[in-house]
Amino acid sequence: MAQQSSNEITKALRNVRQTRQYTGGDVSDEIVNELLEVARWTGSSRNTQPWHFIAVTDKDILTQLSKLRTPINWVSEASLGIAIVLDGDADLSEAYDEGRVTERLMIAAQALGLHSGVAWYGDDALQAEAKRILNIPEKNTARSLVAFGYATTSKDPRPNPAQGGRHPLSEVASFNRMGD
Repeated sequence: MAQQSSNEITKALRNVRQTRQYTGGDVSDEIVNELLEVARWTGSSRNTQPWHFIAVTDKDILTQLSKLRTPINWVSEASLGIAIVLDGDADLSEAYDEGRVTERLMIAAQALGLHSGVAWYGDDALQAEAKRILNIPEKNTARSLVAFGYATTSKDPRPNPAQGGRHPLSEVASFNRMGD
């Protein structure tokens, strides 16, 4: 791979951002299937593949999920949500796998010309309600959904948005030993 295209790839990875405002335009079936394939092919701890993915395009269901918690009310504006359902057999490794597949979906979305954002359902009671809405068995774990669409803006619409930017590399990276 040429140096220039490597730089373009790493720049694209650095620019994947959480999006919370969408136009509502439909996502094609082809793109939905491509995202599901990316999810399916994501690596998992000991290759357990402890997941099931629910592609949610029904606006009523997205709206119901968005009402679980005020901080995720933006989900109702998304064109698509992919709910991540885990087997519920190994909490620690499944949490790791959930993070892996979430990030892969967000990277794939950007490569496919979409924007995305992660919505966490909330505490155990709210997760139980999300499972009821999505018809997920009680034994499974369901904590989050990745929302997709075409962004109207990247501005965070929440009343108390997080501060942007990143710590300098010198503060977050070391060589060989921490602090070196």
